[in-house]
Amino acid sequence: MRRSFLLLFIVSGLIVVFLLSSGFLGKKLYMYNWAEYIPQDVLNDFRKETGIKVIYDTYASNEEMYAKLKAGARGYDIIFPSGDHVSIMIKEGMLEKIDKSRLSNFKYIDKNILKKITYDPNNEYSIPYMLGSTGICVNKTKVREYERSWSIFERKDLKGKMTLLDDMREVIGAALKYLGYSVNSTSTKELEEAEEVLKGWKENIVKFDAEFYGKGIASGEYWVVHGYGENIFSEIPEEEWDKYDFFIPKEGGTLWIDNMVIPKGAKHVDYAYKFIDFILRPDIMARICDYLRLPCPNTEARKLVKKKPIYTIDDLKNCEFIADVGEYIKLYRKVWNEIRFGY
Repeated sequence: MRRSFLLLFIVSGLIVVFLLSSGFLGKKLYMYNWAEYIPQDVLNDFRKETGIKVIYDTYASNEEMYAKLKAGARGYDIIFPSGDHVSIMIKEGMLEKIDKSRLSNFKYIDKNILKKITYDPNNEYSIPYMLGSTGICVNKTKVREYERSWSIFERKDLKGKMTLLDDMREVIGAALKYLGYSVNSTSTKELEEAEEVLKGWKENIVKFDAEFYGKGIASGEYWVVHGYGENIFSEIPEEEWDKYDFFIPKEGGTLWIDNMVIPKGAKHVDYAYKFIDFILRPDIMARICDYLRLPCPNTEARKLVKKKPIYTIDDLKNCEFIADVGEYIKLYRKVWNEIRFGY
């Protein structure tokens, strides 16, 4: 009995050692990302290939992500901030420098996109993941006639059936663009004008919503929503897509690039590099673009994409990158607090 127990103990120990060495136990990458931004089957395949399990935590806005990190949240190995917040996080020493020599697939990112990046020239701290814009989605079975413009939020007949994103820069940026100004305006006068526009829009919307607007328009609760096309169409059965019109307003809007960054003090930097390079692989990026229906930033992946994107890079011609406005962010917060919270 003792020998049998000893043998069982030894075998069990060998199995545990094998599992640990094979990566089936203990290897974890802690990710902080937008909800449903990477298909689960891609995460599953990453684990199969590397033995690294991704622990996926989510946020609904850049501001929420940033506030949590500034409040002391630790333990994340990779985060997906938009360009303006990359700039802020670089200035505040929150990010590790990127060693691009460890990324064999970086070469596939469209050079024209890289040239437009001003928030992190030469990609010293960040690697582009996806680019696009927020827009407006209309349920055409409920709203028969409409202009493809931000002016739709002025319509009293749609009161109680519309939502705006719960995102300071996106919403204020929309009002600024509607007025013909830059989404990065630092003019007190222009921001005050945007505030007046938003006060009118607020009277007609149900709420500011960054989480459930996709489900809301899919269920018929909302008829018009401001948001991300990929989030919206993930909630709508594909056979019903022709009932909905997603568009970038004619005045333009915000242009964003979400990026992969490694936060300062990350415990699993090696795993983060493996994941970033895995994502940049053309076959993997093509699967992600098909899942999100976004314009593909990877030149080789474009050859492998099977589904038509919700909008194209050409549709973004009147859009503008959200930039770090430095100390003028106080003006934005003043406007947002007045609109959002009434003080």
